Amino acid sequence: MDLRLPPSVHVFERNWLSSNNVLLVGPEDTALIDSGYVTHAPQTLALVRHRLGDRPLDRLLNTHLHSDHCGGNAALQAAYGCHTAIPARDSDKVARWDEDALSFRATGQQCPRFGFDGVLAPGDTLSLGGLRWQVWAAPGHDPHALLIFCAEEGVLVSGDALWQDGFGVVFPELAGEPGFGEVGATLDLIEQLAPRVIVPGHGPVFGDVAAALGRARSRLDYLAADPARNARNAVKVLLKFLLLERGTIALAALPGLFASIPVLERVHTMLGQDADGLAQWAVEALVKAGAARVDGFHLLDL
Repeated sequence: MDLRLPPSVHVFERNWLSSNNVLLVGPEDTALIDSGYVTHAPQTLALVRHRLGDRPLDRLLNTHLHSDHCGGNAALQAAYGCHTAIPARDSDKVARWDEDALSFRATGQQCPRFGFDGVLAPGDTLSLGGLRWQVWAAPGHDPHALLIFCAEEGVLVSGDALWQDGFGVVFPELAGEPGFGEVGATLDLIEQLAPRVIVPGHGPVFGDVAAALGRARSRLDYLAADPARNARNAVKVLLKFLLLERGTIALAALPGLFASIPVLERVHTMLGQDADGLAQWAVEALVKAGAARVDGFHLLDL
């Protein structure tokens, strides 16, 4: 399987706390797609500096504005003064720095304030790394998410719209808004684009797109058949994210933590469980999945 990327495209595969970063080094300018989570910002900056050497980072772009994809924006802007472009439909929220509307407070995550110089919208054409890229809408995981596709090379930067084994939590459904149909439409679009290789927001670069789409559609059918499954998955994902960030959490603190995070508060109302019951279920689910362990009075990341 041909997983070759153009010489100007460099992928920094990160762990699941931070999104992957895509660095494009062209003859005239340089650009980075997605900047990872704030606690990994020094590492992001080190990776970029190591690859660029004495060259500046000219541009920064975001596929969507979840904290694991834009948490390093502020650090990169401070270091390089790079021109920053964000999804157009989120620009008002960033301009007034509405952390509730941007989901940071809703998910209990951090993101230092950053600014922007331009916006990205479906239909835009970009020159990055000496290549021509097209911007496409990718609603579902996030209603304003974008795909960035180089048709000439068959390379798709998919964000969290498609991974090798799934896609991101369908957050709109947790707010009572449609999301499953949008995920399906985005998967159909990816199939129509027919990329040769996909650079996902998390996990390895992959080329068997048909197999990935099959797994994603099977999972979508499973979630859509019972929306409570998507809600429970969100609980596990958000708790795992907190563990990745903190390393350990006191078991006694979990109910209060769950009650303080608006997304989880909505989920336990949806599922008819109080914060104590939902926290206990989430701990058991992560331990069963081998993603955490209990050590005395603490939950530890694995």
